[in-house]
Amino acid sequence: MMNLKNILAATLLTACSTAVILAQNPHAAAHKKLIAKQSAPAEQVTLRKQAEFIDFGQDEEPEIDIYTEGWNSRKVNPFTEAQVPNAAIIDIRNFAMPTKSTRVTSPYGYRARFKRMHKGVDIGIRSNDTIYAAFDGKVRLTNYEAKGYGNYVILRHTNGLETVYGHLNKFLVKPNQTVRAGDPIALGGSTGRSTGPHLHWETRYMGYAINPQAIVDIPNRRTYGTTYAFSKSTYTQPASGKSYTVAAKNTTSYIVKSGDTLHGIARANGMALRTLLSLNNLKETDPVHPGQTLRLK
Repeated sequence: MMNLKNILAATLLTACSTAVILAQNPHAAAHKKLIAKQSAPAEQVTLRKQAEFIDFGQDEEPEIDIYTEGWNSRKVNPFTEAQVPNAAIIDIRNFAMPTKSTRVTSPYGYRARFKRMHKGVDIGIRSNDTIYAAFDGKVRLTNYEAKGYGNYVILRHTNGLETVYGHLNKFLVKPNQTVRAGDPIALGGSTGRSTGPHLHWETRYMGYAINPQAIVDIPNRRTYGTTYAFSKSTYTQPASGKSYTVAAKNTTSYIVKSGDTLHGIARANGMALRTLLSLNNLKETDPVHPGQTLRLK
C-alpha cells in the first residue's frame, strides 16, 4: 500500500513541476505542440531515400523518338528525303571498331565493274570472327538477303547514325535489344553475295550512306575526332582525315531551312527533342517553316 502512495505522490510531483516549467516558459507549450505534429524520423528517412532515387534530369537517356522513325521497317533505308536535314553535327565519341581486323579489302565508292556504288567498306576477317557494335544503341533489324548482304544486322545509335554489318554467319543479338559500343553482335562470314569471309560495314545518317573512312581512322582503330559534320553535298566524299571533324556550334538559335524537321534540327544541334519543343513552346506535331527562328538555349 505504501508503494502505491509513493507512486501517486511522485506522479503528482512531476505534473506540478511540468506545469511550473510551462508557466515560466510560454514558448514551451507551443514547441511541444509543434513536435507532436512532425512526422516520425523513420518516415522522414523513407521520404529522403525516395527523393534520392528520383531522376529529375531531362537529357539523361537517349530520346525515345530516335527509335520510332522507320523503326519497324524491313528496309535498309526507312527514311524519306523530307526527314533528312541538309546538315548535322554527329557525336562520334565512344566508338569501338566492329572487328579485330583493320585490313580494308574494298573501300567505299563507285565500282565501275558492277556499275553501282559500294556503300560501305569491306574488312577482311576469318570465318566466325566476332563482330562488335560500333556505338551505343539498339538493334533495329536482323535479316537475310541472298543477292546482297547475306545475313545482316542494322543498329540504330544514340548519336543518330545507323550502322550495317553484312555477310554474317550468325546473329548474337535480336531486334530491339540494347547494345553498348564494343558488345558482340554477330559472327562474321561470307553469306549472300560474297567471294570470301569479310565484313561489309556501312555508316548511315538517316539513310545516307557515309564513307566510313571519313569518320573512322580504321588502321588506328579510332575516330578522327569527337564530331562528324554530315552534309548532303559531301557525304559521298573520300576520307581526308580531320578536315571532316568540326566542333559543335555554340549557337543560341537556329533558322529553319527547307526540308528541316523538328527531329532533324534537334539531332543536328545535339539536343533532346523535348528540350527543343519546350524552349519554343511547340508540340511534336507542329510544322516548322523556312526562315522560322528557333531557340536552342
